[in-house]
Amino acid sequence: MRITYSVVIPVYNEDEVLPRLYERLAAVMEQLEEPYEIIFVNDGSQDRSYEIMKEISRKDNRVKIIDLSRNFGHQIAITAGLDYAAGDAVMLMDADLQDPPEVLPGFVEKWREGFDIVYAIRKKRKENILKRLC
Repeated sequence: MRITYSVVIPVYNEDEVLPRLYERLAAVMEQLEEPYEIIFVNDGSQDRSYEIMKEISRKDNRVKIIDLSRNFGHQIAITAGLDYAAGDAVMLMDADLQDPPEVLPGFVEKWREGFDIVYAIRKKRKENILKRLC
């Protein structure tokens, strides 16, 4: 079966948010009514993230897991996910839910209009003012 959408999510110590992320993301992807996969890339998490990803994957065969041997960093984790992704369109998002999954249909709409790359710019961030200034 051809996969239309791949969602690549690097994960590092996100055990508290993973169940909620999956729930929200799966609901959004179901609304798109086309085949999809979710690729979690475990970037050497030291918490229960990997176990939670495995639980989710056992329940949903559209969920794939790449388990890196140690923490290589965000960009390497994204690259690993991109290498594995099979979708016609690949969407990247962080696991911390600062980027809401509910915006993905808007990205898909722009992709369907013919844009090769679609991205968002965050207007508000949860980081403190010093980090935002940097």
